[in-house]
Amino acid sequence: MQPRNMSMSGVVDLAAVKAAQEAKAKAEQARAEAARQGGPGAVSPADLVIDVDEAGFERDVIQRSAEVPVVIDFWAEWCQPCKQLSPVLERLTVEYNGRLLLAKIDVDANQMLMQQFGVQGIPAVFAVVAGQALPLFQGAADETQIRQTLDQLVTVAEQRFGLTGLTVDPDAEPGAAPAAPAMPAGPYDALLEAAVQALDAGDLAGAVQAYKAVLSEDPVNSEAKLGLAQAELLQRVEGADPQQVRKDAADRPTDVRAQITAADLDLVGGHVEDAFGRLIETVQRTFGDDRDTVRLRLLELFEVVGGDDPRVAAARRALARALF
Repeated sequence: MQPRNMSMSGVVDLAAVKAAQEAKAKAEQARAEAARQGGPGAVSPADLVIDVDEAGFERDVIQRSAEVPVVIDFWAEWCQPCKQLSPVLERLTVEYNGRLLLAKIDVDANQMLMQQFGVQGIPAVFAVVAGQALPLFQGAADETQIRQTLDQLVTVAEQRFGLTGLTVDPDAEPGAAPAAPAMPAGPYDALLEAAVQALDAGDLAGAVQAYKAVLSEDPVNSEAKLGLAQAELLQRVEGADPQQVRKDAADRPTDVRAQITAADLDLVGGHVEDAFGRLIETVQRTFGDDRDTVRLRLLELFEVVGGDDPRVAAARRALARALF
């Protein structure tokens, strides 16, 4: 199997959006608290490569990603390419000397995590940075390609998120790595948790109501803004016939309603760039109120994906060119 997605610009599908929202908020909180406390202590080189299961994923990957990028190696005992790739990843992780961690996940024992990341085959390598999941590559890869990818990862982590990694002490006792700090409850945690539970239960109206309640008190709450954008998107596509929606969009390229509905479905299906491109093309073809309707919907989709995503930045530039 040839490696694919050997870049930092992978597809983020909506199935992972809710988890990414929660993870990003927790990672940002943990990073702020770690900075307040003077940063993490030194770790042993042996602690840079860890086995992770579903029970420890939140603690060992999401929370740790607030201080250091975490590379995830999805593997299985029966997978021969995994046996070639994993030792290379482990060795390089130690060589990077605290600038990243390697989390090894056995897919046979942790199928829920495999499904959540949308893993189609192994070996598959992802990264989590400040709570945001990034696909790196799938399949066998040579060491040069892997180094290039990891170099790019740590550069993004440092320049965009300010994550300079961990201090490694060869004399530190293995297993003595400090746990991520426990975070105090925020004033809106109960409402945000209620919104997440409503989403899990399929109660989209309840989720929208809870997120709006948070925003009525805290209009700049990033987690609530992202959650509301997601819940409203799911409301819009609920009950839609994908085939009919796509046919309508193809038959009526200047029909604003047909195009924005198709863009919603594109995003729900994980086709982020298709959704953005469809609406930018519609902006170019429309005028007045119709154009403004499309522009506003595109801004809503930006909220769903997240302002830190490079595809959002590229689409914002394309939108500006289309408007002016």
